[in-house]
Amino acid sequence: MGLITVDQQVRAALRTALTEGDLLEAQAEREHYGHDETEDLRFPPDVVVRPRTTEEVARVVRICAEHRIPITPIGGRTGLSGGALSVHGGVGLALDRMDRIERIDEQNQQVTVQPGVITQVLMDAVAAKGLYYAPDPSSKGSCTIGGNLAENAGGPRAVKYGVTRDHVLNLQVVLPNGEVIWTGANTLKNATGYDLTRLLVGSEGTLGVITKAVLRLLPLPKASRLMLVPFKSPIQACEAVSAVFRAGITPSALEFMEREAIDFTLEHVQGINIPVPDEVQAHLLIEVDGLHEEVLLHECETILAVMETHGCGEVLFAQSSVEVDALWRLRRNVAVAVKAHAVYKEEDTVVPRFALPQLLAGVKSIGAKYGFRSICYGHAGDGNLHINILKDGLSDAFWQEELPKAIRELFTLTVELGGTLSGEHGIGLVQRPYMDLAFDRTQLDLMRGIKQLFDPLGIMNPGKVLPG
Repeated sequence: MGLITVDQQVRAALRTALTEGDLLEAQAEREHYGHDETEDLRFPPDVVVRPRTTEEVARVVRICAEHRIPITPIGGRTGLSGGALSVHGGVGLALDRMDRIERIDEQNQQVTVQPGVITQVLMDAVAAKGLYYAPDPSSKGSCTIGGNLAENAGGPRAVKYGVTRDHVLNLQVVLPNGEVIWTGANTLKNATGYDLTRLLVGSEGTLGVITKAVLRLLPLPKASRLMLVPFKSPIQACEAVSAVFRAGITPSALEFMEREAIDFTLEHVQGINIPVPDEVQAHLLIEVDGLHEEVLLHECETILAVMETHGCGEVLFAQSSVEVDALWRLRRNVAVAVKAHAVYKEEDTVVPRFALPQLLAGVKSIGAKYGFRSICYGHAGDGNLHINILKDGLSDAFWQEELPKAIRELFTLTVELGGTLSGEHGIGLVQRPYMDLAFDRTQLDLMRGIKQLFDPLGIMNPGKVLPG
């Protein structure tokens, strides 16, 4: 699909479909909605619409379908795969004004939300009622539920509680022809027909626009314990990860950070005073949570014994809420710190957790072969390794021509280890060229068939996920 300009006729129709002031046309406004956190990419839409209701979304989509105008759903713009970039121009469908928590159902432990609700706002609202929404991406203070649904976001606590998809019961969706449907039922079990709900979660806005979600809640954990475990070797740290689970413990978070990730963050973020001895080259950040203190104490003792078996240094146990906050600020700000330090590309690989040491070793070997530096960290408990490749002094020609070859080798290794291209960031725009490594022709054709069935005009977030 080539770039399509939204003409005056379409602009007039969109104004009629929306509340006054919800159509943005100024260059600065379009540029504001034309980027996310993916590298330095910029793709401003021709116009931005900011609907307030499902009905307004449906009217906008019908107008775009009639004129074959591309539509790009836009959430909090915290994504790292380019999923919200209007690469074909057209209409940027910003959902930030649809930001209401419609109902917290305490009896059934469910919540109904619009897509523009900030994830942290939802977590705090249900926590006030003794309930827990578990998915918590690192950007939870600025990302939105709609974006989490589109990308099937994970976060540190996915290792125990699952990713976004595992907490979705039902979705209201505007299809690419403007029709509105619900995908499922507000029940914990549903064996009725194909599972459209799980299909839509993670579809990155290519099959429809999510305008409401019914999400499953849990009882709020009453207690947690957090420890920072140092290692002299990153490989040793990774080897200790699967041993925790083999010992019968499922932490609520198990995070990996190699030395440079920690150094960058301590330099970038003020107010974190954590001594890191020279010999320490990696840390595991491990959390357990639950309802009973004595259970947590036993789990901590078991984890500590596993860590000592794998050669850890002196373990730091957070003794106060201030220390807990500092440790989590350290982990959650790694990506921001790396981005502030240098131009980089981030890959979101995931493998079975036992293969994590092999993946990390392979990343460093490929880096040595091609001459790039990488900083690795991630959700080690579920085998999800974020690989930040730094540009440093590499030439633009290398960055554009040679680095994709290295990334292809990296993804090839990941698949050979039983993993895949993305654990939580999605495919979006930047990982499309590598989809042939994860799927064969038959699988890709099935996905193209699903896309064609939902979106025969090809207007819904074109240029994403599926290779051309």
